[in-house]
Amino acid sequence: MPVRAVLFDFSGTLFRLEEDDSWFDGMELIGEDGRRAVDEHTQAELMERLTHPTGGSVTRTEEAQRAWVNRDLAPSLHREAYMHALTDAGLADDHAETLYQRAVDPASWMPYPDTVEVLQSLRAQGLRTAIVSNIAFDIRPAFRTAGADADEFVLSFEVGVVKPDPRIFEIALQRLGVAADEALMVGDSEENDGAARHLGCDFVLVDPLPVAERPTGLIDALRDRGIGC
Repeated sequence: MPVRAVLFDFSGTLFRLEEDDSWFDGMELIGEDGRRAVDEHTQAELMERLTHPTGGSVTRTEEAQRAWVNRDLAPSLHREAYMHALTDAGLADDHAETLYQRAVDPASWMPYPDTVEVLQSLRAQGLRTAIVSNIAFDIRPAFRTAGADADEFVLSFEVGVVKPDPRIFEIALQRLGVAADEALMVGDSEENDGAARHLGCDFVLVDPLPVAERPTGLIDALRDRGIGC
């Protein structure tokens, strides 16, 4: 069955949150041994908590764990979960709030070098596109700023379901009007994005490298499936 639609993950696939060193100016960690400035090592750890969170190193109460599990279903739970992750690392509340607001600002998200080209090329070829993302804030402004667009945005906090639950892919397919075996899912998570295969979609994995280190990752992935861009 020929591909009629391509579904894309957002973070680490089409766009990436890339910090500026100035974000951490004046920030301090508060610990048992007093206050200390945020160094490069700590900066990397904080960004890891914001972009590739697993929760393994964060101490959580039962309430905090509930917020964490459901963070991509509601903005309030998302803020609660990430504020806890940042303050657990030692950031003061005001500094954690500043960093969190950076993370949920669409202007902070950078498109990969081939994102716009790929989305425009797919549209020119008559292929339908959807963004399927576990996220708790509206990412459409990031696409508008970049000059990119998709036919559908299926965002977890708007539809009430998160990947890898197959229902989120079903919503995308229904909105696009295509069958599962006519769709390709592109994402950076084997567990979450790769779950589209359970419905019969094809899947291709991309590496969530820094933007400058992945100039043609999307183009290459699609070409591997016979789709030229």
